[in-house]
Amino acid sequence: MIRIALLVVWLLLSAWLVIWTGEGLFGRNQRDSILPFGGGLGGPIMIGVAWGLILTFGGTMSGLGRRRKVRGDAQIGVGRIVEVSRTGLTVNDVPQYDLFIRVTPRAGDEFVGQLRMLVDAAEVAAPQPGLPVPVRYSLTDQDTVELADITDPVVRDAMLQWRIERGLIDPTQVRARTTGMQIPASVLDVRPTGRRREGQSELALRVLMAPDGASTWEAETTVFVFPEAISRLQVGSPVWAFYRREDPHTVAVTIEQEAGR
Repeated sequence: MIRIALLVVWLLLSAWLVIWTGEGLFGRNQRDSILPFGGGLGGPIMIGVAWGLILTFGGTMSGLGRRRKVRGDAQIGVGRIVEVSRTGLTVNDVPQYDLFIRVTPRAGDEFVGQLRMLVDAAEVAAPQPGLPVPVRYSLTDQDTVELADITDPVVRDAMLQWRIERGLIDPTQVRARTTGMQIPASVLDVRPTGRRREGQSELALRVLMAPDGASTWEAETTVFVFPEAISRLQVGSPVWAFYRREDPHTVAVTIEQEAGR
């Protein structure tokens, strides 16, 4: 209701300003204006200030002047930030930014969507161009995207399926990655293979599998990673590995631990 009320008031003020401006352009004596409060400069000044305040601050309270949220049949995909710009609005000293994100959906062509959000000064370096992020997007309106919570199991499953469909997980590793046990491991050797896919580089790894309370063993595997994550896959780096008991040398690795695994 607040959103609708503010929008109606803003539209009425806009109409008032348009008519008042038109009267001036066509030479009408504005002391005889048909508008209320149009007989002097005091009224237009007050209405102009109110119009600007609603436009500037009403967006935070009501959604006026900002992108709408993703609605309808939302999907989960991977996006990469391509541009970050300030809107000029601040709320409680926290600046607002527009993030333009190039989304790679599970099916179909890439597109660029917009996300408007408040970013604290301490975190302003986080949303930088090139950063990969999980997003929700609409099948019918690709102008708007939302950040997806990577800790949500549904989002994790969707991201995993996206990687499998895009060939970012070797087909021989899929069973280990989807149904295997997750245990700690460490990188013993790493080398780039020269292959790239979906903006990610493939690394060949030799890892030391280290299950709790059991003997360790070595295994070789490959993994596609974004350039920003390569520094986390150096010799000695801790990682998480998936394997099946009947095939301990077919291993899939990840940087993050998954809850419940």
